Amino acid sequence: MQKHTASKVIATFLLAAVMIPCAAGCSSGASNNPPPVNGNTGANTNVRDSGIPMSASATEQKNTSPINIVWYPNESSNTHDEIRAEVGRLVEEATGRKANNLTTTDYTIAIQSIASGSADIAMAMGAVGYIEAKNQNPLVDVLFVNGDKNGTLDEAKYFAWICVNKADADMYKSGGAYSIDNIRGGKMSFVSNSSTSGFRVPTSSIIAHFKSDALTEDDLLPDGSFFSEVYFGQSHQGSAINLVTGNAGVAAFCDIELAPYIQIKEGVENTVGAVYEIKPDADAPFDAHAGKEFVVIACTPVFNGPNAYNPKNLSADEIQAIRDLFTSAEVADNELLFYDATVEGAFGLYKKASSYGYALTSDSWYDPYRG
Repeated sequence: MQKHTASKVIATFLLAAVMIPCAAGCSSGASNNPPPVNGNTGANTNVRDSGIPMSASATEQKNTSPINIVWYPNESSNTHDEIRAEVGRLVEEATGRKANNLTTTDYTIAIQSIASGSADIAMAMGAVGYIEAKNQNPLVDVLFVNGDKNGTLDEAKYFAWICVNKADADMYKSGGAYSIDNIRGGKMSFVSNSSTSGFRVPTSSIIAHFKSDALTEDDLLPDGSFFSEVYFGQSHQGSAINLVTGNAGVAAFCDIELAPYIQIKEGVENTVGAVYEIKPDADAPFDAHAGKEFVVIACTPVFNGPNAYNPKNLSADEIQAIRDLFTSAEVADNELLFYDATVEGAFGLYKKASSYGYALTSDSWYDPYRG
């Protein structure tokens, strides 16, 4: 697998062919279409060509244009087809308008789409990506967030991991315990520099751990001095693939995005020393690596990421209707969104044991990730 000589970025997680990034100023050899992302539920339609603001007042004609829902690369694979379709169905139920799901292969495309209003809703963002979008357009705001196991914000967290392959794990022990002491000089894989749990939190942890080195984020980038090589997988799945294929010796990714493909083998979930293995029935590209094991050597809790909206094409009543439906008991019981991981073969967006239902929060909840 070739490495880009300028940026040392490698996109190892190849998503379905329907996911063709087409952001303005960003082209694809497979398509000359102008929309910023490609929808997988129908043809792309530019519904804003007239330049007329689409948030209708009582005296304006009812808005019947589609509501575009953009997804990060992590949820853009075929594995999440049913989940995306279900979210689209719920948005249609709340608003009475058609919903289009837009898949991406790059964080930046999703962020720019919600900032520009090419997308009206961005699902399952991370805090950093949301903040980047809001910095581009202050009108972008939080729609709702997946809550904790009780549907509240009290423990609404997921986990940023730094992992190594089980076969190499003893190299990363210090004083008999797993540690990031020995990651210096190794080959490192991150997700994207717009990823909260796949870049911002892990790099902050590394900088804090090696405090005496006075590291900066730049030191941890491809042209930095800390690692011998640095890769970006462009998704959490891609970063994990970099690890299990040996492209990288250390990799950052999160628990939620790997949940469909892995199972706990040893230890306690989301703790240092936990050993996970690729499921025997894991979807591609993990199917080629069934049984491979990796160890968590650093684990940091992260605030659950926001689902965001741009009001350009949504009325206040529609925003409220979407919030009301998605924070309802009906959606909390929706097994495509919140599934019981103890049931064999069950799969959804979030495990009920850690996240059960959506909750409302404000922009300021994400202040710890600013600055």
